[in-house]
Amino acid sequence: MTSFAPDSIVLNRKLPLWYQVSQSLRASILGRSPQDPLRLPTEEQLAGHYGVSVLTMRQALKELEDEGLISRHRRRGTFIEPDALRGAPVRLLGSVDAIVAQQSGMVTELLDHGRGPVPPELAEYFPDLGEVATYHRLRGDEKTGEPTNHARNWIRPELGARIDLEDLVRWPMTKVLRDGVGADISRITDTVEARLADPKTAQLLQVPLLSPILHYTGVTYDGEGRVLDVAVIHYRGDRFSFTVTLEAN
Repeated sequence: MTSFAPDSIVLNRKLPLWYQVSQSLRASILGRSPQDPLRLPTEEQLAGHYGVSVLTMRQALKELEDEGLISRHRRRGTFIEPDALRGAPVRLLGSVDAIVAQQSGMVTELLDHGRGPVPPELAEYFPDLGEVATYHRLRGDEKTGEPTNHARNWIRPELGARIDLEDLVRWPMTKVLRDGVGADISRITDTVEARLADPKTAQLLQVPLLSPILHYTGVTYDGEGRVLDVAVIHYRGDRFSFTVTLEAN
């Protein structure tokens, strides 16, 4: 039987290995195509794929099993749960793969895209640019089709020119930039605020005017400190929670 093939990952030795592996595998599972097989490789094969011990791999799999994304059966193997809840709480924990995982697993509609002047409120992020590539997407629950968030991205035009629009429907923007375009992502700074839905947001997310939403801003930098992407995402307040974990070391 053919097994599901997860994405690769470059591990950060400053973060728990089991956590990084679980988040990478979670992103792969949530971003899989419908025709992909549900059976996962064995623990030993996955450990070899990620370059970790079997014990570390086992801990990572337990995290996904506790979340309900996979089920494990003695002698049969480990399988992706096809009906697993894909709108799980967003977790901001400390790696690019965590960001990819938080954004994965939703039906995505590209509302519009193009190029335009740098908005005044973003001028500080793009001081060397006159215009940026822009993308606006609406994302919803895969089962119900209910909208859960809408995202706007402002991206350096040389990166936008290399983006495949089909990837934007299939993958989160962070993954598109890193794996599709090959951008050098060094860090991402996240800010989350509580706000009230304005008329446009209320219409897109199908919520009452002035209902609570989560306003997320993510700024992506390369190794030289240049801003590659500014993302502004409005999440329905009744569908998401954010958990932040800080490591001591």
